[in-house]
Amino acid sequence: MTDRRTVIADAAIATIAREGMRGFTHRAVDRTAALAEGSTSYYFRTREALMFAALARMAELDTLDVGDMPDQGGKVDLETLADLLTGVVQAWLTEGRERTLARYELTLESTRRPELAAKMLEYGSMFRLMAEKTIAAAGASEPERRGRALVAFLDGLVLHQLTRVGAGEADLRASCRDLLVMALA
Repeated sequence: MTDRRTVIADAAIATIAREGMRGFTHRAVDRTAALAEGSTSYYFRTREALMFAALARMAELDTLDVGDMPDQGGKVDLETLADLLTGVVQAWLTEGRERTLARYELTLESTRRPELAAKMLEYGSMFRLMAEKTIAAAGASEPERRGRALVAFLDGLVLHQLTRVGAGEADLRASCRDLLVMALA
């Protein structure tokens, strides 16, 4: 059974994705979660606490998505890595679409809220470290710098795919491979 805080965090993610930050209220989250009015504010007194709960839940779910990425323990070839990265991106664009939309909403909100920016930086550092370790396993020089670049390029690719500016699903794997080639060059 999922605990109430997780249900609310999931509903907060869905609400942010659907309504944007303007529509992100305790009442809206109550409605999304099909809870009695006041339930969300009982568990998360402030809007900031609710945002942080959503962000923590997104980081938890994102970690599960990228869990199959290789660590620095073994070597990995470019094609295998491209397949893995494409799978993660596809997951973020399909079953994780709400989470991805919410992430971009919170990213923009963080430009106006230093506390949110700090929390996003904290959670994001886990993924930058994963990227560094993964491309180090693939033989990249300067994995710290290149890992940060890979994450930044990947953010752009996901945003373009999400907003349908990107070339489409058919070219997604080629784009992921291109990103990796740049990171490993």
